[in-house]
Amino acid sequence: MVDGLRAYGLIAVMWMRSTMTYRASFAMTAFGNFVGNSFDFVVILVMFAHVETLGGYTLPEIALLYGAAGTAFGLADLAMGSMDRLGRRVRDGTLDTLLVRPASVLAQVAADRFALRRLGRITQGLLVLGYALLALDIAWTPLKAALVPVMVVSGAAIFASLFVAGAAFQFVAQDAAEVQNSFTYGGNTLLQYPPTLFAKDLVRGVTFVVPLAFVNWLPALYVLGRPYPLDLPRALAFAPPFVAAVCCALAGIAWRAGLRSYRSTGS
Repeated sequence: MVDGLRAYGLIAVMWMRSTMTYRASFAMTAFGNFVGNSFDFVVILVMFAHVETLGGYTLPEIALLYGAAGTAFGLADLAMGSMDRLGRRVRDGTLDTLLVRPASVLAQVAADRFALRRLGRITQGLLVLGYALLALDIAWTPLKAALVPVMVVSGAAIFASLFVAGAAFQFVAQDAAEVQNSFTYGGNTLLQYPPTLFAKDLVRGVTFVVPLAFVNWLPALYVLGRPYPLDLPRALAFAPPFVAAVCCALAGIAWRAGLRSYRSTGS
């Protein structure tokens, strides 16, 4: 693991140095990333121009859900967003070049074309999260205060595990980036809204099958003092670190199985 992290760091630094060679281009793309992601929250603001609550939640409450999910996803996207390119490497055989290098294949794929411009997404999520924390009238306790950063870090780990698991699936499907994106980018969009807007079967699916609810819904509802969907126990608010650890372990198993099944293109 230490060698893999070292390889990841070296590759990421290489791409960052390449990016910063053209500082104006980096600034414009990062700003574009920030603005592009801001439109999601603008849509929510437009909704609240016509209604006072959405699914029973006020604007600051939804901003908390949005900011927590957006920041967590932004961190995972920055670290592991390049995993969706694996399908193309499997299809054209260029993954072979990574296999012969004395470094972790996972680290090489994850750090490939490390995109520093994705900081724009993280910045936008943090700004919305900061607004929510300032606007909400929350009876803060040490547990609630600690749960906010834990929620973001654990959520990032859950999203990162989905990136890895989706990449492992591409060893079989070869080019299934859109299937992976439906759980990563699609999951981020889903979590920007309260669970009361969705059917119970969907809420069950993102709680017990693909545990996206642990990214922000369950811990955030504890912070807000809101009732839990599906009458779940409130103790689950503190489960995200454990869920993230299990997701990472399962994603690691799936990755190793997928890599062992790789047979190149035959060319």
